Amino acid sequence: MKSKARLMQGNEACVEGAIAAGMKFFAGYPITPSTEIAEIAAEKLPRVGGKFIQMEDEIASMAAVIGASLTGSKSMTATSGPGFSLKQENIGYAALAEVPCVVVDVQRSGPSTGLPTSPAQGDIMQARWGTHGDHPVIALTPSSVRETFDLTIRAFNLSEKYRVPVILLMDEIIGHMRERVELPDAFEIEIVNRKKPTVGRDQYLPYKADEDLIPPMANYGEGYRFHVTGLAHDETGFPTNSPAMADKLYRRLMDKIEMHKDDIIQWEEENTDDADVVIVSIGGVSRAADTAMKQLREKGYKVGTFRPITVWPFPEKRLLELASKVKTFVVAEMNLGQIALEVERIIKDKAELKKVNKVNGEAIYPEEIIARIEEVL
Repeated sequence: MKSKARLMQGNEACVEGAIAAGMKFFAGYPITPSTEIAEIAAEKLPRVGGKFIQMEDEIASMAAVIGASLTGSKSMTATSGPGFSLKQENIGYAALAEVPCVVVDVQRSGPSTGLPTSPAQGDIMQARWGTHGDHPVIALTPSSVRETFDLTIRAFNLSEKYRVPVILLMDEIIGHMRERVELPDAFEIEIVNRKKPTVGRDQYLPYKADEDLIPPMANYGEGYRFHVTGLAHDETGFPTNSPAMADKLYRRLMDKIEMHKDDIIQWEEENTDDADVVIVSIGGVSRAADTAMKQLREKGYKVGTFRPITVWPFPEKRLLELASKVKTFVVAEMNLGQIALEVERIIKDKAELKKVNKVNGEAIYPEEIIARIEEVL
């Protein structure tokens, strides 16, 4: 039996999903348009035995989340624009130290303060490359309120499974949208927990990976003593200056995501079998893309849609397959071409690339996508 239907906001669905996934700790700092996530978490976490803390800033929030996760608490923070930038140093720390955590970024117009209450999708590349150095990351992007609930759970599951920070890359449209949703019962939800060590305390090496390239993870307080650092480290967790050990570590961190891409990557496509033109979009823009596709189909145009759900790693393999038969990709996004850069890198000269970009704080409308496609066809 499904639970009773509810009218729910995207930011609210994010908290509901996090709690359903087992979140027990939230640290954050209020910032538009993500503030409702912190407010609702503050209200609901104590009811399930969790802890909420408002930190003095975004850097400290990210640090608190890392610390809580190391004790075994599934942990999350939420922010927007400038706050996401401030978290990047500690996101890098979590990536190197392999600390599971979820970072929600409800994107707004920028740079700097920009248009703080207006929608944008300008953090695509920051989500992948925001922190310095080569580092692993997973980023998911919902396009509805219900999908926000589902992907928040998935973000926790992937984070725990692969010991990596996972970014839930929302936008203001989805964060503040309200829709009728029916949430699943608890027994219908798949929950993944981090892999625990099977050896005794004396034999435990905190960064010795199994064949899946993921080390089992003990929690502080369980009797295992181990070192965590932001420096390059060996299997004991202690710093190393060995070029060979550093190289092995950095390559394993990247390879543990590369090796499991088929499990991680998700996308959605519609009417691509016979399409001459495929609209590529994410998040709130994908709703306009879907409407544009349907209206163009009614006019007899062969148009399909392709929506990455996992933005990082990007669904490169499937896009490349489509490029072998599609004439034109139209990338619609609320920035000046960040997703288009990735699409262009993948398809190269196999298909034409056109863009629909908007950075004035307004959503992209179906009519704007239709007008661009009619120029092509």
